[in-house]
Formats: sequence, C-alpha cells, structure tokens
Amino acid sequence: MAKIQFSRGIDEEVIPEVRLTRSRSGDSGTATFIFTNPQILAQDSTEEVTGMYLIDEEGEIVTREVKGKFVNGKPEALEALHLMKSAEEWERFMRFMERYAAEHDLGFNKA
Repeated sequence: MAKIQFSRGIDEEVIPEVRLTRSRSGDSGTATFIFTNPQILAQDSTEEVTGMYLIDEEGEIVTREVKGKFVNGKPEALEALHLMKSAEEWERFMRFMERYAAEHDLGFNKA
C-alpha cells in the first residue's frame, strides 16, 4: 500500500523518476522526484498541491519542497526534493521506496 500524494487523500497515479544522492559518510542524502504531467496538475483538477506525502504501512514521510515546471504557461511537471539528515531517515526512505517499487514494477539503476 505504498503511495504518493500531493494533496491528502488523493493518490498520484503517475510514476516518478527518482534520483538519489548520499553523502560519503552515509549520514545524509537527498531524493529528487520528477513527475511528468502528474494528475494533480490536470486541467480538470481542483486540488491544491500541499506537499509530497509518501505513505506506507509504517506511516508517512512528508516534504514541502515541491516545485512546478511550466512550459508556455501550462503545467508540465512537478519536482519534489526530500532531504534525509540521518542514516535512520535514509533507511526509512529506502524501505518506502522498496515497497513502492515492488508495487509499481520499478527497477534500480546505479550510477
């Protein structure tokens, strides 16, 4: 039941591209999510983006760092940045991503 929401209660169906970076020490990291033409930005959507919520059976991970990308005045993408400031936050995030990837048939490519 791993899911991503931009407005509470409304699951985002578009699968993001996710880029991960981690410090050499493993103490911190960042995850950048790029959603191309997400449902929340559809013309008929009246919902407001209030953040990015990563929800699974362990609970919720929240980030407020969400930016819109517009082309010719029309919304095209959302980019969300999640900062992890400890090894525990990194491990929690990776558990969420493993669940999300398994449910959406995603793979992992190492740089």
